[in-house]
Amino acid sequence: MTNNRIRKLRARMKELSLDALLVTALPNVRYLTGFSGSNGLAIVTARRADFLTDSRYRLQSAREVNRFTRRITSRSLIDEAASSRLLKGCATAGFESEGVSYGEFRRLRKAFPRVSLRPVTDIVENIAIVKDRQEIAHLVRAGKIADRVFHDLIGTIRPGMTELEVAAEIAWLIRSHGAEKEAFDAIVASGPRGALPHARPTSRKLRAGEFVTIDFGATVGGYSSDMTRTIAIGRPPARLSAAYAAVRDAHGAALRAARAGMKARELDAVARSRLAAHGLEKYFTHSLGHGLGLRVHERPRVSALSKETLRAGSVITIEPGVYIPGLGGVRIEDAVVLGRRAARLLTSSSRDLLTIPA
Repeated sequence: MTNNRIRKLRARMKELSLDALLVTALPNVRYLTGFSGSNGLAIVTARRADFLTDSRYRLQSAREVNRFTRRITSRSLIDEAASSRLLKGCATAGFESEGVSYGEFRRLRKAFPRVSLRPVTDIVENIAIVKDRQEIAHLVRAGKIADRVFHDLIGTIRPGMTELEVAAEIAWLIRSHGAEKEAFDAIVASGPRGALPHARPTSRKLRAGEFVTIDFGATVGGYSSDMTRTIAIGRPPARLSAAYAAVRDAHGAALRAARAGMKARELDAVARSRLAAHGLEKYFTHSLGHGLGLRVHERPRVSALSKETLRAGSVITIEPGVYIPGLGGVRIEDAVVLGRRAARLLTSSSRDLLTIPA
């Protein structure tokens, strides 16, 4: 698969009149080379594909990197690339501007004084939008682990636990079910804190008559799952129950509508219109979803402002939510693989409102 990715990358470089591309963002380095370490640089030209890292990763890179010429160095990776003349004959080289600081840019300019350095965005990301079979397999497994974690978690949650204790249980379960790590720090938001879409867990205790929003993911082969469920501790207020029914309606409508070929903003509008029908649109304060892969948040962005068209083989989240200040919140989130006629769920945990006895 790496050969195919390099071929697509070179085709895009040719369209942009780039003689070389310096890939410094680690998720993009991993996508192209397979390298999962913390220090790596990939340089692609029309004829060469070089990978550079330091001596800590000599053995690891030998196992993981293929189709690239490996270079192990004790110097900075940029200095090694310059001294090895890896941009020889290149007039224009692109660099990933969103991840390169001004200081790093100055070092690049000093290392390659005769090369025109051009900032570029989304070259690798645009290729990575469509997942191949191996990527889908990793995402499927990550989703299954998330389902198992949620199943086991429900059996442990009880009133009086703190949000931090729930988050710790999630972290332990994710690893015990075979994931490499958490995809991100879990969100556990109870009671009024549920109105904070990205609330960090605190020492607040779970209480009867409240909702708890739980957002977490597992990482397998570098690829992440991302799932959210909202549960009730005892009997919740009628207003929260109504909000849950509205969010589930919006989630179901978006799931049924999702397919390749539609505009991302159209899918966002499907969910938003259902919440509007319930009089709750103003409480939906974020986009419907995002791409999922080696990054937890990647393209495409599924929002009202997006100009992208959804593509077959992309993996996105569908996560409508309602956040009512002073009362609490509801979010239901699943990841799906987009097909030409429909979307396939990667997580299957119940979307019914689950109630923990108070």
